[in-house]
Amino acid sequence: MSGTSAPVRVEPRTRARTGTRVRKPWTTGQIVLTLLGAAVSVVILSPLAWALFTSLKSETEAVEVPPHWLPRDWTGQAWKAIFETGNITNWFVNSLVVSVCVTTVVLVVGALAGYGFARTEFRGKGALMGVVMGGLMISPAVLGVPLFTTVQQMGMVDTYWGMILPQCAPAAMVYILYKFFQGVPRELEEAAFIDGAGRWRVFLTIVLPLSRPSLAAVGIFTFISSWNNFLWPYMVTNNPDLMTMPNGIATVMNSYGIQWAQLMAGGLMAGLPLIVVFVFFQRQIVAGVAHTGLAGQ
Repeated sequence: MSGTSAPVRVEPRTRARTGTRVRKPWTTGQIVLTLLGAAVSVVILSPLAWALFTSLKSETEAVEVPPHWLPRDWTGQAWKAIFETGNITNWFVNSLVVSVCVTTVVLVVGALAGYGFARTEFRGKGALMGVVMGGLMISPAVLGVPLFTTVQQMGMVDTYWGMILPQCAPAAMVYILYKFFQGVPRELEEAAFIDGAGRWRVFLTIVLPLSRPSLAAVGIFTFISSWNNFLWPYMVTNNPDLMTMPNGIATVMNSYGIQWAQLMAGGLMAGLPLIVVFVFFQRQIVAGVAHTGLAGQ
């Protein structure tokens, strides 16, 4: 035998060491769920696509029978008419001011009331909680006439406050935050009390930071509801300069008849901020619903 040793064979590195990930084949369940999700997405997005394509048609083509999806002659006439015949900028600012103010008031009132119901004991607590629960069973449309009478007596017709304040009775939002605050561990608050913190300090420095997902969900839901509110601003506002987006676009449509291309363009203009809110805050919406404990109800 010779003194030279046989060369050692170096095995190639495995895929696990190189960091590449081996993709597993899709299971039947994953394929079915993917196809189902794609079908649901198509159903949800179809109205938006139809509205967009119709807004890019001429008014004559928009009412043709049978209807067709893609316009034969692409035109932005409907969008141009919306901006020329209506005060889009003013309506947008009014909707933004009303929605932001309503959301702010609802967050403040809902957080304070929800924490008060969840953590404090006082006389009449059960009766007040019953009133809040009763507010969940009453449709806002039923309260339209008494609310309008109250606003009229207070001299707030055709004002921002007349549109904002009646939307700030957040029974559902108080209940959502109340359910969340009930799930916050009391040990955290008790430890802060032992260290000398008061109720307000505990609420502001411990409870509110922990409730950011729920507050975000409540704020988003309130903003969307206020932005889409057509009935109340329509009842309490006669001044064209104070109209919100839904009311202003409806006024333009009523003045010139049903112009379908303009109607679709106006609807997309009014819904665009809500689409943006959902796209950028969908994670907060899902997390907020999960933290409130209402996902299964």
